[in-house]
Amino acid sequence: RGMRVAVVGAGVSGLTATKCCLDEGLEPTCFEQSQDIGGVWRYTEHIEAGRPSLYPSVISNTSKEMSAFSDFPFPEDFPVFLPNALLLDYLQRYAEHFSLREHIKLGTTVVSIRKHPDFATTGQWNVVTEAGGKQTLHVFDAVMVCSGNFSEPSLPLHCFPGIERFRGQYFHSRQYKHPDVFQGKCVLVVGMGNSGVDIAVEASRVAAKVTISTTRGSWLLSRVFEHGYPWDMVLNTRLMSLIKTNLPRPLPWWFMNYKLNQRFNHENYGLQPERRYFLPVLNDDLPSYILTGRITIKPGVKEFKDNSVVFHNYPEEEPIDIVVFCTGYTFSFPFLEESVIRVENKHASLYKYVFPTHLQKPTLAVLGLIKPLGGIMPVAEMQARWVSRVFKGRGANVSPPASQNAAQTGHILFGLTFDEVLKTEWLVYLDTLASFIGAKPSVLGLLCTDPWLALTIFFGPCSPYQYRLGGPGRWEGARQAILTQWDRVLKPTRTRVPAASSSSF
Repeated sequence: RGMRVAVVGAGVSGLTATKCCLDEGLEPTCFEQSQDIGGVWRYTEHIEAGRPSLYPSVISNTSKEMSAFSDFPFPEDFPVFLPNALLLDYLQRYAEHFSLREHIKLGTTVVSIRKHPDFATTGQWNVVTEAGGKQTLHVFDAVMVCSGNFSEPSLPLHCFPGIERFRGQYFHSRQYKHPDVFQGKCVLVVGMGNSGVDIAVEASRVAAKVTISTTRGSWLLSRVFEHGYPWDMVLNTRLMSLIKTNLPRPLPWWFMNYKLNQRFNHENYGLQPERRYFLPVLNDDLPSYILTGRITIKPGVKEFKDNSVVFHNYPEEEPIDIVVFCTGYTFSFPFLEESVIRVENKHASLYKYVFPTHLQKPTLAVLGLIKPLGGIMPVAEMQARWVSRVFKGRGANVSPPASQNAAQTGHILFGLTFDEVLKTEWLVYLDTLASFIGAKPSVLGLLCTDPWLALTIFFGPCSPYQYRLGGPGRWEGARQAILTQWDRVLKPTRTRVPAASSSSF
């Protein structure tokens, strides 16, 4: 009998976890509580309990070449940044291509996951699921938790004095679907993550006035970066990563400060971050909307009054009709015992952001609980490739050395504040996990055998196909996918080429 693995959730992480288990000869069963796959990318008009909620205008923040699963490129005619419906279409194609659906049980909720009585020797888990009102007990050899972190909104009203007497309307960004609710209103958006800025921009097209309240400010990135290329294909390269990780600590910050202020001076727009190491927010419209007065940036909220708000270090009250709290999400695992994943002060101690550090047997892993400055899909896939090999007994030792401190082990922060920048770069994290399974590309080795590919890998974007050039899970199409990545970027945009134009980019 093969090793039986329970996969919780059929979103991005759950789908790739199921596929990676099959690649390793394991027997996955993926439990999805809703009626279809896709997780956060499956839009529904109504908000379902326990499920992520999406607004219809959401577009991916990372480009298709940097977001693809490593052995399944996006279709060349798909746009460079993807509307949520096309990203869902891609996930459905992925599931069909690798025959994942037969391993997925839809409409099935995982009620509890408990250690089997003989866990200390077998590492097995008792998993109780519920479908159609009926509960079933299963025994699994291992578990992959892929339930995501966008289901449980964090709404810390106690941090906002006077909110109980505010007579206007307020809600968490999870409740947001369409901007018509803001028609002619004075709107306050609290928080400046990606959702907060998106909602403020949409609201400003119909509202009388829109204000964003941010305590700490933020760097702002545009999807359209230098020379019109996607931001992540310019910034996430091996050369750039080498520069950022090897320079003395203040220099990468100075470099980032210089790069991001080239487009516009953040201080002049009220956006300059209070501290250095934050994940930037991605939005293409905010600077021009600030310039044209459609959106105003203000400091943190001091208190609410009946029909207005007072900001810190700001004398005047500002009239407000609607407040949108874009205060993030908290992560929880209601189906797990607290002793399995210890969550203290919104921190979870997970080795490499994946394995609970104190389990006797490494037979439970958490995927996708990470927010790097880069595509989450390649990260979740690399986690799944590593975890499935650990389960199979082929992976690296997953016990962190006793001397490792919390930062190296990987503490994850969620809640009112933005997620802190991880101690590791997106590319460094991918390389680390790839080295565990023997899939990290060797630039120096390729320089001798395939110099053009080596140069493309080092100076060009670190697209996920690099991790399929060798090692377990090697894909024959990886080299070609790397050398044609720019063709797939230009295909959907270069729809008119003047007669005198050169065909090069």
